[in-house]
Amino acid sequence: MSQDTLESDGDCAQDVADFSWDDYLEETEAVAVPHHAFKHVDQGLQTGLTPGMKLEVCVRSEADGPYWVAAIITTCGQLLLLRYEGYQDDRRADFWCDIMTADLHPLGWSRQHGKTMRPPEGVREKHPEWEALLEKALAEECSVPASLLEMPQRGRDPVELLTAGCYVELQDSVEPGLAWAAEVEENVGGRLKLRLLGTEGLPDTPATLWLFYLHPRLHPPGWAKEQGCTLRPPSELLALRTEEEWEEVRQRISDLPQDEALTAEFAKDQPAIADHCFKEGMKLEAFDPAAPISIRPATVTKVFDEKYFLVTMDDLCGMEESEGAGRAFLCHRDSPGIFPAQWSLKNGLPLSPPPGFQGSDFDWADYLKQCEAEAAPQHCFSNEQCEHSFKEAMKLEAVNPLSPENIHVATVMRVKGQYIWLSLEGLKQPMPELIVHVDSLDIFPVSWCETNGYPLVYPIKPSVEKERKIAVVQPEKHRTPPKSSSPDAVKQQLASQSETGGQGNGKYCCPKIYFNHRCFSGPYLNKGRISELPQFIGPGNCVLVLKEVLTLLINSAYKPSRVLRELQLDQESRWQGHGETLKAKYKGKSYRATVEIVRTADRVADFCRKTCIKLECCPNLFGPRMVLEHCSENCSVLTKTKYTYYCGKKKSKRVGRPPGGHTNLDAGVKRRGRRRKRRKQLFVHKKRRSSASVDNTPAGSPQGSGEEEDLDEDDSLSEDTGSEMQDDLQDDSEQSVGKSQPATPSPSPPPTPRPSRRRRKPRSPSFSDDENHPPSPKTSKVEPPQKLCLDTSPLEWSVSDVVRFIRTTDCAPLARIFLDQEIDGQALLLLNLPTVQECMDLKLGPAIKLCHHIERVKLAFYQQFAT
Repeated sequence: MSQDTLESDGDCAQDVADFSWDDYLEETEAVAVPHHAFKHVDQGLQTGLTPGMKLEVCVRSEADGPYWVAAIITTCGQLLLLRYEGYQDDRRADFWCDIMTADLHPLGWSRQHGKTMRPPEGVREKHPEWEALLEKALAEECSVPASLLEMPQRGRDPVELLTAGCYVELQDSVEPGLAWAAEVEENVGGRLKLRLLGTEGLPDTPATLWLFYLHPRLHPPGWAKEQGCTLRPPSELLALRTEEEWEEVRQRISDLPQDEALTAEFAKDQPAIADHCFKEGMKLEAFDPAAPISIRPATVTKVFDEKYFLVTMDDLCGMEESEGAGRAFLCHRDSPGIFPAQWSLKNGLPLSPPPGFQGSDFDWADYLKQCEAEAAPQHCFSNEQCEHSFKEAMKLEAVNPLSPENIHVATVMRVKGQYIWLSLEGLKQPMPELIVHVDSLDIFPVSWCETNGYPLVYPIKPSVEKERKIAVVQPEKHRTPPKSSSPDAVKQQLASQSETGGQGNGKYCCPKIYFNHRCFSGPYLNKGRISELPQFIGPGNCVLVLKEVLTLLINSAYKPSRVLRELQLDQESRWQGHGETLKAKYKGKSYRATVEIVRTADRVADFCRKTCIKLECCPNLFGPRMVLEHCSENCSVLTKTKYTYYCGKKKSKRVGRPPGGHTNLDAGVKRRGRRRKRRKQLFVHKKRRSSASVDNTPAGSPQGSGEEEDLDEDDSLSEDTGSEMQDDLQDDSEQSVGKSQPATPSPSPPPTPRPSRRRRKPRSPSFSDDENHPPSPKTSKVEPPQKLCLDTSPLEWSVSDVVRFIRTTDCAPLARIFLDQEIDGQALLLLNLPTVQECMDLKLGPAIKLCHHIERVKLAFYQQFAT
């Protein structure tokens, strides 16, 4: 199959998938609005468990499994960081647990069920009178609600509760006493496409609307009856059916089942509506929520009660005729978009006069006199001001209010108090800037659309397109520039997504891809970073979902460029999917590679499994199946060193090098005559003076550039593999692949000794031992430490056994950390230098010392028990 054919295959999904926020921000030299500025997005991912809440958790370090009180320190999806009661501000004993699998209960559960309550050993040492501590904790009113720890709500965020097919009730936009029901047709990251009941089979325009699930108009089924509201369809739909047909639909709404979890979610964190003091006829400034492009005079035309009132945009062409023509909207005291008279003038903003206004300059005093009305006093409006992170020229994603199904790339053009002015990109026809409140539910962080598998309208590209580099060029074939993505083009893309892999066709809709962080992460991926990933990605377009999954995995690696090389598409292998360009950043340098991604849902599971095998991790680490407790691959018995010892040695070629030594990674120009530095070995530091380890390339041989070094050097991955793996893999410079010496160390001196190579100070014997290979002649005078001999397998060690071992080493002061962190034998074998530094908060010196002893345990384990 020719390469130009491959390029044409990639063009079919280009309209949806070729925009990159990273490239766009780099080209425009702009920055994105921080993710934390979008409170509604974060709230949609919360499970209801907040820092400060307390619960009862099983103490696994105790033999009889008692329970003890723990406080939630932070949350990350369904992962909780807990701290036992009694540790106060000491964070060394903090531990993570998965709410879906951990033994968690609300305060008081143990006593109700006759369970033993006893603190871990560390708390008992700090508080000998721990019974009083327990009584005080149980008396506090900060327990996790029992409903959040019970099914079906346990571990589920609000977005997961509002699935397609469920029902909600919708308060009328003009009359607060009216409501109607709607069915959720689509849920995109909490943004709901709702179809009003009774409009089945009708076009979308009058029958559907898009609202974020936190919108104040949305309520659970049964809300209208509870509040005494009348069920009546919106006025624009009344003529579509007879009164008898609407009565049948009304009866269907009354019979809708109530979902307790959904009702609890809507009732949670609902802000209280304050009483207002507006009166009918008062004048104010406002912008129309349906078209927020200008601030104009408006009038309070109706007061419903002490909570709600109706605001109508002034129209002097025919005020009576226009009051009900879509220019009115329901408000309460804290509603965004309403301001006191003169607000625009005081803030240096233009005020548009109402249609039909006669005169060149608008003046509020003259206008009030002309209308014989009074302005709403200042105290009627909310004066709350909160800090936010929006600044001019920042980028984000925003809904087009004139076409709510479209989400555009947007730029912050102006900031005034709690309001921002946005310019939407990708429009064929220019549109005035939108006025948006900083807490609006219609703005989102960058990459929100890509994360949720929804098309983003991005800037229209110029007609001249940079020529794409391809391997084979056919002169008679010409490439057409990519189509622009305007609102009209997006609709066409959605209509044709059955061919390009859109969500409209189940064949191309990828299921949820779960990150099973408990599974074995292999030699390349950082288990700590894997545990911080979201629980799942998707569902959505296969290409978009899998691209996001692979990007997260690359960023979770010890060495992202190394994982990118493992994933890159081999040019000689059979093309079976869609080529997608992925990026990796490492040591301040950027790398790109083409990675194969499948496009149909039936191949997703096999793709995930094969990718896991490429990365030498558990085949279930990520995929469409969620692993709750026990992995079917039994990967919990593996450590990184054991896995690479048995699996890594079977590789006859350089790890990750495609056949023929080809690569499609973009690298810099090669420089000759410069020797690459070898990366320091962090665990078992070797003298590296054997013929295989000092220098495998004759003097003067061409070497790779600095960027190529980052991709190829030191394939032993010393951070997360054992000493066996470190000498088995070759130095992989492209020029010296065929000339490399055997991987086994030789006692003979190197053929081309270079004394100037050794610039480092000689290390102390305790940190430079080689427990698996004989020393070279130059290091024969240094006596290696005595090999460790274990009486029992470390896999069977308890926390106490691990502490006992650490106290026999020169790292005895660190034994307390192992006790507090509840590290048993299995956990000990999974520790590596990055984990030790991050989680134990140690400096590099003590961390290396500690990892040296852990490596000795690993080595003894392989030699004595692995067979």
